[in-house]
Amino acid sequence: MGGCPMLRRTLLAGLAALSLALPAQALPAQALPAQALPGRAESDPEMWRAAEAMAASIEAPRIPDRAFDPARFGGRADGRSDARPAIQKAIDAAHRAGGGRVTLSPGVWFSRGPVRLKSHVELRVEAGATLLFSPEPDDYLPPVKTRWEGTEVYTYSPFIYAAGVEDVAITGGGVIDGNAQSRFHAWHKLAEPDFQRLRRMGFEGVPVAQRRFGKGTHLRPPLIQVFGGKRVRLEGFTARNSPFWVNHLVYADEVVVRGITVDSHFPNNDGVDVESSTRVLIENSRFRTGDDSVVIKSGRDLDGRRIGRPSAWVLVRGNDMGGEDGIALGSEMSGGVHDVFFTDNVLRKGLSAIRFKANLDRGGTVERVRVRNMTVEDFGTLFWFQLNYPGELGGNFPSTYRDIVFENFKVGGAGTFFEAHAPAQAPLKDVVLRNIVVREAKAPWVLENVERLTLDNVVLGGQRFDGELKAQAVGSAR
Repeated sequence: MGGCPMLRRTLLAGLAALSLALPAQALPAQALPAQALPGRAESDPEMWRAAEAMAASIEAPRIPDRAFDPARFGGRADGRSDARPAIQKAIDAAHRAGGGRVTLSPGVWFSRGPVRLKSHVELRVEAGATLLFSPEPDDYLPPVKTRWEGTEVYTYSPFIYAAGVEDVAITGGGVIDGNAQSRFHAWHKLAEPDFQRLRRMGFEGVPVAQRRFGKGTHLRPPLIQVFGGKRVRLEGFTARNSPFWVNHLVYADEVVVRGITVDSHFPNNDGVDVESSTRVLIENSRFRTGDDSVVIKSGRDLDGRRIGRPSAWVLVRGNDMGGEDGIALGSEMSGGVHDVFFTDNVLRKGLSAIRFKANLDRGGTVERVRVRNMTVEDFGTLFWFQLNYPGELGGNFPSTYRDIVFENFKVGGAGTFFEAHAPAQAPLKDVVLRNIVVREAKAPWVLENVERLTLDNVVLGGQRFDGELKAQAVGSAR
């Protein structure tokens, strides 16, 4: 084991109380010996086999092979006339017939308002076709029931909205465009009063029917949202210029997201948000986002605990991720998260490669998370657990994060290798870092209230570390 003697003794002994923040000098960049590179051996093979079996068993949407052309209902792909009535009529006709495929042929289909996807219908945006949405917020009223940052509410409709559906798909090689000129984009500067009012409603248990945020309020809608669904597929399309989260899965089960491209850079443009959903596969997709690439959530504060639907059995593999953050869990995770797997993904550049978040209003438990075989370029922080944000509404419901394994990572650079801040009453527990090589790290770790952080063949700038850390400390959260 490399490193200075004092640090070596610390790692081996696993001190009961440790505040360790090494100076931020750069560790020397050098070619790593072959034996220091991550191996392919894995822990928990039974868990990984279960994850792969789960993904293989997800059922495809049951959609009859019937075609419905919006042009037959008067729609034109000229980029000017409102094609929404024709698109919606085609979807409604397919639904009444027992299902079918609604295809947008090449051209620009302008929609003055939301498209409502219904059961047993596939919306196919062909290569060369663009579904372009109106820039006017009033076109997305009246309010519909949705979840906004983890709290149920009636507010502006998602641009493509599928509520209470079975067997739906959005496919094709075309573009779904939220419109770069949308007036929603400026609302991230205006939303704070409405956001705080909604948070308090959820925290205090105000009936959902009374949470109405229509005209004159400023909660931005997502580009695509499934709000209650079974057997869902998102495949092949490109999403751009979302007003808020891009692909939002709420209360969804049996979902495949495959081969999509998200190229959307406005504030809060997460690529895929999995919220209170189960049996989800996200694979072979490309994310260039204004926020996180893939996020796992399950509701906020009392509202999330009341509903009590965790996100569980999620497998994310083979994706190319480039955003402000790569992978995130939380901070809206009050309903719990368990059995989540990330494998064979590439993380590009940003603030934090892997970021887990919570605060003292949340509650909830996150456990059995496995992340392996990752290639990471350069991030400000590689692993970041920020679990002790103060409860903004006076709650005292610490979240529990435990049983998390990161293994087989090859990393270019990191400002901070591992940073964790947890509340004293709910320390971060049982995290394993195994076979991780970082070419250059400026600060190895900052720890506050961590139990059983295990290092197994962790190589930082040519120095190897093995052992266990335990920290009970007072530090400043960023």
